[in-house]
Amino acid sequence: MEDDKKTEQQQKQQINIELTDEIAEGIYSNLAMIAHSNSEFVVDFIRLMPGIPKAKVKSRIIMTPDHALRLLQALKDNIEKYEKAFGKIEGGKDAPHFPMNFGGTLGEA
Repeated sequence: MEDDKKTEQQQKQQINIELTDEIAEGIYSNLAMIAHSNSEFVVDFIRLMPGIPKAKVKSRIIMTPDHALRLLQALKDNIEKYEKAFGKIEGGKDAPHFPMNFGGTLGEA
């Protein structure tokens, strides 16, 4: 009987997520700019191509501070799992460093 209740509770908590073909293809991004206010974080995913002075924002995600923290924790967890499986990620040395300002407080990833 208790197992039936657990299964019923799990079904009630289950979220159905739809992934369209267009979204499933994904968008390539090699630069992210992060800005925030007291109520939201804005993450712009950008494609920066060599030799082209103009980069395009390919996607903008706006989220609450609480969700931004959960995203950070999920990324940390996934990076740890990745490094256990494939070895340490040696990144960040070639990240672009130039002034970019879209207004507000900025971060870079």
